[in-house]
Amino acid sequence: MIRRIAINTGGGDAPGLNAVIRAVALSALNRGWEVFGIRYGYEGLLTDDEDAIVPLTRDAVRGIGHLGGTILGTTNRADPFHFPVLEGGRKVPRDLSGKLIARFKELGFDALVALGGDGSMSLAHRLLGCGLPRVIGVPKTIDNDLKGTNVTFGFATAVETTTEALDRLHSTAQAHRRVMVVEVMGRHAGWIALYSGIAGGADVILIPEIPYNINRVCEKIEERYARKRNFAIVVASEGARDVGGEAIYKEDKDEFRPQPILGGIAERLAKQIEEKTGHEARSVVLGHLQRGGSPCSFDRVLAQRLGSAAVRYLAETDKSGLVAQRGGDIELIPLSEVSTGTRFVDLSSDAITTARDIGICFGDEGPGTFSAAAAIKKR
Repeated sequence: MIRRIAINTGGGDAPGLNAVIRAVALSALNRGWEVFGIRYGYEGLLTDDEDAIVPLTRDAVRGIGHLGGTILGTTNRADPFHFPVLEGGRKVPRDLSGKLIARFKELGFDALVALGGDGSMSLAHRLLGCGLPRVIGVPKTIDNDLKGTNVTFGFATAVETTTEALDRLHSTAQAHRRVMVVEVMGRHAGWIALYSGIAGGADVILIPEIPYNINRVCEKIEERYARKRNFAIVVASEGARDVGGEAIYKEDKDEFRPQPILGGIAERLAKQIEEKTGHEARSVVLGHLQRGGSPCSFDRVLAQRLGSAAVRYLAETDKSGLVAQRGGDIELIPLSEVSTGTRFVDLSSDAITTARDIGICFGDEGPGTFSAAAAIKKR
């Protein structure tokens, strides 16, 4: 019998987190349960800070559904199996999973609602296997690359934010007859670049799933200028790479950061394009702008559907899992389905086909695909 639950948010923030927290809290409170928030992922269970566990009353969640960020805070450096502990003046990794589970039970929690991406779901799955009573995961990532669900909240808002930026860049690119290269988030999957690029009228979209040839990219840009459209917009996922090459990293991984930090693709592309075409090029990195701000209406609704579904599955079943949108419905699927792997862009999807049909370049086209069109226009 569920009587007392906890919520945490882990990994990068995403628009819609507060809407989920509100939906979970209200759905649980309406069932007569107690609801508490764990601050900063799992860190709140491993600290002596008395404010690390906070009651989520109706007053606490009032008016937060439209806010960006998360009222609980978040972190991507609180892996309880590899937790940073200060010893001898330096931080060293220690396995505190046992301490975390003991603290969770000591607080009388019957279940955890964990909001996060693949890393957070992997941790939840491991903790479940180590003795955490029950876990319902809620999928969160603006990258939309979590396996098992059709869409994640935060993605639609990130696409809207990026599309607005592209709209603004069109005018300055046209005014200065420049090529604008825009770097967007997307480590392994190019969902944001693909959808914002189509919506924002990009001429070139480069995604991790399709290694590009810089010569094809430049052919497309030359075609634009040959048609007297004397500017171009290139949208590149941060994880995009050329044929036979690797993604570009600006910071290495460390003891407590399992993945290096991507960055620099836009700057490299801008230099290459300018050298090869002679057209002035500039790079723009949107970065964390894509994470910030209020969630759009789609993300607000999806977040609340997922949050309330998490509570329903706790109330009506004895299972753990992840609430996922599949075919328009919210289903509970095993955490094992989503704790590893990436949901990549389907290269045979309608979105890819649509982009190609309207003339967007992905950098994998055959030689002459765009230069032939440019030559025709020059006659």
